[in-house]
This record gives sequence, structure tokens and C-alpha cells, in this order.
Amino acid sequence: MKIAIVTHTVARGDGQGRVNLEIVRAALAAGFEITLVASRVEPALLNDSRVRWIEIPVGRLPTRLLQYQSFAVRAGLWLSRHRSEFDIVHLNGFIAWARGDVNSVHFVHQGFLRSGFYPFKFFGSASQAYQVMFNRLNARLERWAFKRTRVIVPVSHKVATEVAAHGLDVNAMQVIHNGVDNTEFCPGDAERARFNLPADVFMLLFAGDLRVSRKNLDTVLDALERLPAHIHVAVAADISGENPYAATVAARGLVSRVHFLGMIRTMPAVMRSVNAFVFPSRYEAMSLVLLEALSSGLPVVTATSAGGAEVIDPACGVVLDDPNDVDGLVAAIAELAAQPERTREMGQAARRIALTLGWDSMGERYLALYRRLAAAPNYQTSPGNAETTQRNTGSI
Repeated sequence: MKIAIVTHTVARGDGQGRVNLEIVRAALAAGFEITLVASRVEPALLNDSRVRWIEIPVGRLPTRLLQYQSFAVRAGLWLSRHRSEFDIVHLNGFIAWARGDVNSVHFVHQGFLRSGFYPFKFFGSASQAYQVMFNRLNARLERWAFKRTRVIVPVSHKVATEVAAHGLDVNAMQVIHNGVDNTEFCPGDAERARFNLPADVFMLLFAGDLRVSRKNLDTVLDALERLPAHIHVAVAADISGENPYAATVAARGLVSRVHFLGMIRTMPAVMRSVNAFVFPSRYEAMSLVLLEALSSGLPVVTATSAGGAEVIDPACGVVLDDPNDVDGLVAAIAELAAQPERTREMGQAARRIALTLGWDSMGERYLALYRRLAAAPNYQTSPGNAETTQRNTGSI
């Protein structure tokens, strides 16, 4: 089978890029031939003669909006000339001016705009006005792309609901959750000294971009201020520039309890060194770091607004209805810290869930979808089609 995958990146270090990397690995293991229409590809893939890379350079256009449009135009033109060469064309959201057989949806701009936690205002500043225009335009473009795809594959049921707001039938989609490396991220011995973390405290881990408030370290700090002094938080985030939370931490007297680790290249070791993962993100589609925490055997405290929360049950974590619920966050963390045996049991349950979400399992689900579509060229999950709706409900 010949597959074309269109995405900006196929490599580690990028959420969507890692998902596509693992799909490619699964496809190669199954004997497929792969063409990658992308700007960056993991070098090791190119050692395989069955992998062809159609490079679309990022270019020097001044904004991400223009860079993405340039990519979409060039990718669309290339596909229009070569579409007949492939059994399956796999797109990722609005990535090209082209029709696709499979479209993996990792983020829904319209969902972000309507989430209730959208932080930008058109008249706030020039940069905020750009963000508003970027997200509004991409919401229109993703709608165009979704309606021109045979099968839409949201990466979570939360994302499926957001796609449905574009007028598509949620039951006609096929949810395939992102995967996790269960070998790399696994329980093991703590290495707190390696990261200058105190040994005799209950250590939480928070991971996310601090440049925007969406990841919600704000509420974690609000909760920490009300929790006992033996509860600390390690923050894994890039602070190579100005740390926007340094002054807040100092003003609240939390300097000794908040440990900024910077950009971490050894996240598995960090996760083995903490007691629980706290991630009340105000908006996520499907967080890979949340799955990595589960795989590392960590109880997770998160919120329904974080994609991935849907795989967490009370046996392995706490899911708040509101990411800004400080009282709920305080209660959840305090209970974990006060019951070490239960916390360990929750970590074991987290690991069991993660073992069902490995990269291999995810890859096989995509391959099964490819085979079904290739065997039925007229198959399409059209909105309102009762037959396909019944056939495609839920995950595969």
C-alpha cells in the first residue's frame, strides 16, 4: 500500500510530529511505502528506501500564518499532480489545499475560540489582534478541510465534539487517541538530587509553556499557597527568557517550594522523581505529557478542559470540572499527599491505563483504517448517513 502523509514535521520533540512519526514506523513495519510531504523529517526515516520525502521548506515569510499558507498551497499543488500515485492521503487538520482520505485532528481552532478560556482580544494589542485573526482564519480553513475528507480522526472525544461544531456528525468520526512510549516513560527509581529537588517533600510536577496562561500554572500556585509547606511543585518549562512567574512566586513566599527546572530533555527521569502530576490546563486537545505522566505511574490531577482527561478515572486521578477551581485543586492534592499508599495505588492504575495507549496500539488503529479505506474506495463517513454513523461510533 502506498501512503502520503502531509504534515509540517515528522519527528520527536513535536506533538503532532511525534504522532506522525509513530504512524510512519507502524506503516513501514507493515510493509507500506510512505511519501512524506513535510518541512522536517526525522533523519533516521530517510535511511529506509520505502520512504520518500517531498520537502517543503519553511521559508522566510514573516509570520506563522503566511508560512502555513505557503505550505498549504505548495502541498496542495504537489498532491494535485500526484494524487493518483497513492492508495491513501493522510492530512493533519488544515495542512494543504487538497482533499484527503484521512484527516487527523490534533487541535480545533474554533474549539479554542469558543472554549471560554480564549486569552486574546482583537483590540488588546497588535500581537493579540494577530492571534485573533490567526485563529479565526484557521477556524474557517479547518471547516473547509474537514468537509473534504473521507474520514475524520479526532485525537480525543473532546476534539470530536469540537469538530462537530463545524456541522459534522460526531458519531461519523473515528477517535484514535494519541499514544505514549511505555518503555521510555515507566516507573523507576527517583533521581531528585540530579534535578536539585528536595528528598523529603511531596513533589508535584507541572509541565507546559509559561509564556501564555493557557497551561494554568496560575491556579497551581494559588493552590500551593494554601497547602502544607511539605508540598512542593517542580515546573518543567523553558525559562531561557524572562520567567513570567518568578515575581509572583517571590511575592507569595513560595521560592523554596517552587522549583523551576527549565527546558527538560530527560522528562522520563523527572517523572520518576515526583509523586504526582498536576495539569489543570484551560485548553488542550490531547496532551502527550499527560499520557507520559500516566505511563510513568503518576496519579494525575487535571480538568475536563484538558484533552486526555477522558482516559482518566477515579482509580488513577482527579478530573476537575473547572480548571480554575482552586478549592477543588487544593482538596485533590491534599488528599494525595495525606494518603501515600492510595497515591501509589493510583499510580499503578495510571500505568495500567497507559499500557493500553502505547504507540504500537495507536499505529495499528491507523493501519486498520487505511486498509478499510483502500478496500472500499467509495467509503466515506458522511454526516447524516445512518449506516456509517452506526459503524463508526467511538474509538477504533
